[in-house]
Amino acid sequence: MTSATPTSRNALTKGDIPVLILSEAEVKTCIDPRRLLDALAEGFKALSGGKIVNPARPQLDIPQAGYSLAMPAWMAGMHLTVKIVNVFEGNISRAIPSHLATIHLFDPETGMPVCVMDGTYITAVRTSGSAVLSVRELARRDARVATVVGAGVQAGQHLHLLPLVRDFSEIRVVSKEFADAQALAARHPGVVAVCDIEAAVRSSDVVCLATHSYQPVISAEWVRPGTHVSSVGVAPPGGELPVELVGRASLFVETRDAFAPTPVGSCELNGIDPQTGTELGEMLLGLRPGRTGAGQVTVYKAMGVAMEDMVAADLAYREAVRRGLGRTVAL
Repeated sequence: MTSATPTSRNALTKGDIPVLILSEAEVKTCIDPRRLLDALAEGFKALSGGKIVNPARPQLDIPQAGYSLAMPAWMAGMHLTVKIVNVFEGNISRAIPSHLATIHLFDPETGMPVCVMDGTYITAVRTSGSAVLSVRELARRDARVATVVGAGVQAGQHLHLLPLVRDFSEIRVVSKEFADAQALAARHPGVVAVCDIEAAVRSSDVVCLATHSYQPVISAEWVRPGTHVSSVGVAPPGGELPVELVGRASLFVETRDAFAPTPVGSCELNGIDPQTGTELGEMLLGLRPGRTGAGQVTVYKAMGVAMEDMVAADLAYREAVRRGLGRTVAL
């Protein structure tokens, strides 16, 4: 009688692993914006409910060039998800995006790689998606005028998504350079480029800040009662959102990590008591109130969390598999 001899750990070989590769164009075709908003809402609820592993993101700095962030997340029913995003501002002069990313999916039972996809588009659409979700949940139901401040990638994504959450009679875009606002508006039917930012903000029900400004791009006194303001720009040590506005508004964040020091937290929220902010997921779960009155000013400050990448990448992967998109390579 013989006994089976356990295979030596050193004798095990990985062999070829089939990994699906999805390009930026393929990822774009696989993410339905309405489904993304709903998936983000469920993700925020799971995040506030303690169902998502979402550790702090380490940052690798490259002097005089840029930085790289690793953003991992996981919850039951999802793949292990890790996004690597590189932010190099000098890329603009090279006619390539300042934010470049890839997203990697792994089997949660074995750790084996499953998919590598472009993350540049996902980074843009999930960030604007979280801000527009805040509009959906916190802006007045009768909000009719929205102004987007900025003319870059984030501003463009806002303009795509805003019509999905309110029946706006007018959507405006304003930028430091009026020509940039005009060029962006020309790509979005019905969007109007304006040059007077103060007048635009004073007459808006929704104001979406989407810039890379190191100082506030609006004044708190311009924001009229009942307005919802969102901010997705990240530019330490300053930032686009006026601190004075935060002090007189109801504040909403992705997680209370937003109050941590940068790069995890927001520089505009530095020194503010974390308990003054409500997580979007807490509001969606009914644990804390959202908008409670027509004259209330609400502010949503986003920093970007890996949960958003995870749910967006999950949508893209499942749809790509359903449609047979992408190509498989052996690793």
